[in-house]
Amino acid sequence: MFMCADFDIDRFVATIDRHYEAWNPPIITFIATRGATPYEVLVSTLLSLRTKDEVTSEAAKRLFAEARTPEEILALGEKRIAKLIYPVGFYPTKAKRLVEISTILMARYEGEVPADLEEMLKLPGVGRKTANLVMVEGFKQPAICVDTHVHRISNRIGYVATKTPDQTEFALRDKLPRKHWVRYNELLVAFGQMLCRPVSPFCS
Repeated sequence: MFMCADFDIDRFVATIDRHYEAWNPPIITFIATRGATPYEVLVSTLLSLRTKDEVTSEAAKRLFAEARTPEEILALGEKRIAKLIYPVGFYPTKAKRLVEISTILMARYEGEVPADLEEMLKLPGVGRKTANLVMVEGFKQPAICVDTHVHRISNRIGYVATKTPDQTEFALRDKLPRKHWVRYNELLVAFGQMLCRPVSPFCS
């Protein structure tokens, strides 16, 4: 992948931002802007892994109608959670993870999601993408969430030259102006879903 040393990232972000309102926002952004707590953002993000946005949206809606806190999730139990979140991808595993995470939050963090990336990464099933997204959408703190869209597009435009999402995150931490950190994922996910697709992209 070529590197474009003089790529104007400010212009790129501003151009996407101008068109963003005409596109559907990523599901986690949509949930977060409706007043979700950091815990609800974490749960929604875990549900969204390898799952289409529309499926995540309905599953989160069903689950949050019955439980919105770690204590309430534990009261539901794993089987009931699995039934509520079906058919998200790997729903039995995700139900188990939600119980495990909720148990840890109650025992170690007074029922709250820690507002710290490294602490969040200690939770079972929480990787860098999830933790960074919760920092951005749940706590409104600058972080760089790299999913498949951010990884693909950042390389496609020549802004970075990396092989993995984790490499892309650290490359962007070094290069991307901090003023763009919070919205970079949100904008590129929408752009990637609508135009800059993996195959036969409309952005060419």
